Amino acid sequence: MANSNSSFVWYELMTTDMPAAEAFYKKVVGWSGKDAGVAGMSYTILSAGDAMVAGLMTLPDEVRQMGGRPGWIGYVHADDVDAKAAEFAANGGKVHRPGTDIPNIGRFAVVADLQGAVICLFKPTPGPDGAPPPVPMGTPGHVGWHELYAADMEPAFAFYNKVFGWTKADAINMGEMGTYQLFANGGDAIGGMMTKPSNIPVPTWLYYFNVPGVDPAAERVKAAGGKVLHGPMEVPGGTWVVQCLDPQGAVFALSGPKG
Repeated sequence: MANSNSSFVWYELMTTDMPAAEAFYKKVVGWSGKDAGVAGMSYTILSAGDAMVAGLMTLPDEVRQMGGRPGWIGYVHADDVDAKAAEFAANGGKVHRPGTDIPNIGRFAVVADLQGAVICLFKPTPGPDGAPPPVPMGTPGHVGWHELYAADMEPAFAFYNKVFGWTKADAINMGEMGTYQLFANGGDAIGGMMTKPSNIPVPTWLYYFNVPGVDPAAERVKAAGGKVLHGPMEVPGGTWVVQCLDPQGAVFALSGPKG
């Protein structure tokens, strides 16, 4: 049975042009956008049908001044955000932003693993209806896969096994590229980890958005001003994937059937 704790529960794009990014992902993934009504800032909710999937905000000046670029970040559920952030630090990671409350939304922290890949911890404020039910794997408009490009995969996996309890699933031998290690959170595999190739400058997470067909989606990426970096290619299990760059420079991926 899947474990709601240590599951990815939210995704966020920090970008340099919110209106352009919103228009791009609406065309490519099929999301709708709605202002979140957050006091003092502009924040857009991206949804697949009635389900809220991700958020969109302007890249903060302080992040830009530190060399930050547009990019996606994932939020992992933690029962105690502050304790989990402290656990990251105690195991060789780093706390970039300590636990912070978002009124009526929840509490979050920005952390990095022992090799520098950044992720967020999050505990939502309980809603009147509780957490939404999980959607079937591969549902269009939702995130279907989480991929870590680590400086060294085995120590990275050991770190996440310790702080999140993630466990090894299948391992795929990729020859000279090493091992692609699938990981699970109490159920089916939810992602994979590998030692990054040299053309990826720093350890990072990559998120795959489900689409009804990868080939048409790749064409939409190009038509909307983005770039296809790799693919489409078939992966084990029959799914097709394509890795892309949006017009503001954020890397993302798409997954689904070929046609």
